[in-house]
Amino acid sequence: MSHRSRAGASLALLIAVTAACAVDAPTGTGLLFDRAMLATGSAPGSPVSLLSANEHSLFLRGKAVFATTFTPETGLGPLFNSTGCAECHEDPVVGAVGDEVELHATAYHSGASPACDDLSATGGFVIQQHVTPALQAALGIDSEPVPAAATATGHRTTPSILGFGLLDAVPEAEILALADAQASGSDGISGRPNRDADGHVGRFGRKAQVSNLRAFTAGAFVMEMGITNPESPTEQTVGGNPLPAGVDPTPEPELSAADLDAADAFVRFLAAPSPVGSALGQARGQRIFTQVGCATCHVPALTTGANPVHALSNRIVPAFTDLLLHDMGPDLADICLGLADTAEFRTEPLMGLRFVSAFLHDGRATTIEQAVTLHAGEAAPARDRFLALSDRERGILLKFLGNL
Repeated sequence: MSHRSRAGASLALLIAVTAACAVDAPTGTGLLFDRAMLATGSAPGSPVSLLSANEHSLFLRGKAVFATTFTPETGLGPLFNSTGCAECHEDPVVGAVGDEVELHATAYHSGASPACDDLSATGGFVIQQHVTPALQAALGIDSEPVPAAATATGHRTTPSILGFGLLDAVPEAEILALADAQASGSDGISGRPNRDADGHVGRFGRKAQVSNLRAFTAGAFVMEMGITNPESPTEQTVGGNPLPAGVDPTPEPELSAADLDAADAFVRFLAAPSPVGSALGQARGQRIFTQVGCATCHVPALTTGANPVHALSNRIVPAFTDLLLHDMGPDLADICLGLADTAEFRTEPLMGLRFVSAFLHDGRATTIEQAVTLHAGEAAPARDRFLALSDRERGILLKFLGNL
């Protein structure tokens, strides 16, 4: 199917979704979906339905790996942000949001040929805020210094990863079709994909810099916890300099292939959280959501393609994202990553929004309403329509968003 045809199919789905109001809506979504295709869980943190017995067993093993607290003797550090995955992804269930805020840094070079340097030569864009006692004794530092080459820093809140395996299973063609459809419109919305070094469409990370979930999970082990693994076998450095002898007592890779496979399965099989609230309330809220223009970028539903895992194959994902980069204006700009410039951010998935307490990529907004009013750039017209709503309409919309 061509990108244009896929765009038509996606828009048709969007129209059907936003118009739906139904007595048969599953788990209070207010959306008329095929129950067998809707990839939401019966409770937050539950796996997608239809897993095989072996897949469910791997999910449970991966949950144990995800919940492990690591020490220097089991692979932690020497540079790290957290001692375990579940230390950050914890509220209200393992895999959801956390209250940690990270520091990232990159170097953006503008001009005739703009380029982004992710500072991989000097330790990478994630600035680790903790060090092990051994590294502190060797170098006299309490955290990783920001490389001198950085041109900008940015803060990042911990996102929920519930439903990320379903986002991974959305075909690239569907994402590109959404970009095509937006480019042909006249509303000023024109998202574009980020791409990795191999040209694959990005979808994970606030800048959509990572194209697949396994790389995202493996990278998090080494960048967030300093735990090397078969996919990310190189330990982080301090300013690009080799680590002092003796500060890293565990040989590489510090996470076995089996444990990485299990952790990957846990993240991959986490169901998308089901919205709550009445079907009528959801339908009213989503109608206003669409009228304001939010649904152009926060696309309510994406569909997975054929997948080797039956439970992930041809499922509807209530994602509320297009996974594309959009210019959000200079006030929100910070770092670059990949093809994304400083003001471009991937449309944040809104599934599970009710678990979030600090909004936008850096947590600067304390309410959903404040987050909407801070939208600018391509989102400015939708923001202005939101501000023009009556108090009653705005209340309906905010309740809808707060129930996702």
